[in-house]
Amino acid sequence: MLAAACASRRVPLIHVSTDYVFPGDASAPYEPSDELGPRSAYGRTKAAGEDAVLGSGASSWVVRTGWLYGRHGSNFVKTMVHLESTRDTLSVVDDQVGGPTWTADLAAGLMELAGRVAAGDGPERRILHCTNAGSVTWCGFARAVFSRLGADPARVHPCTTAEFPRPAARPAYSVLSPASWQEAWLTPMRPWEEALDAYFAAGSVAP
Repeated sequence: MLAAACASRRVPLIHVSTDYVFPGDASAPYEPSDELGPRSAYGRTKAAGEDAVLGSGASSWVVRTGWLYGRHGSNFVKTMVHLESTRDTLSVVDDQVGGPTWTADLAAGLMELAGRVAAGDGPERRILHCTNAGSVTWCGFARAVFSRLGADPARVHPCTTAEFPRPAARPAYSVLSPASWQEAWLTPMRPWEEALDAYFAAGSVAP
């Protein structure tokens, strides 16, 4: 195990985890200390990974994030860009709320944290939350993508999770509080809307 190797060699470790470790029944952003309750195999394995890392004896930090999109690989934003060009209208779930996060912003945050850790100034709190600021539903996020494409957001119709079942259960509410990140004196993450603007400005939706 990587954590065990880090522990034996006294190498610090930063482990990335997910909002899926929470049950999704909250009404306010989740704090690192909130009780876990994953509702999918993915969430359960990520929660187990957190426990393994933090219990390994390594000098370690867990960073939870969620709703990631970036230039490489498939993601929600790329899917919406494709569907905008191939469908007149589409239905997107409007009863799941989270915090979209551009991978470039997450990477910058992780590098800042790594620099602090390497300098021997790692935060006392061992679990941190790092997402772009703010929250939105998947439907609202899709409409934001359409808007930045110059398309009519009204072409995206809201639907319920029950109308669009997925193999793995997604949390209905998985917004992560930025408090732990800011209290560690790490640079606050910008709003998700600004990050999405930057993503398009950088040409990140290119194949």
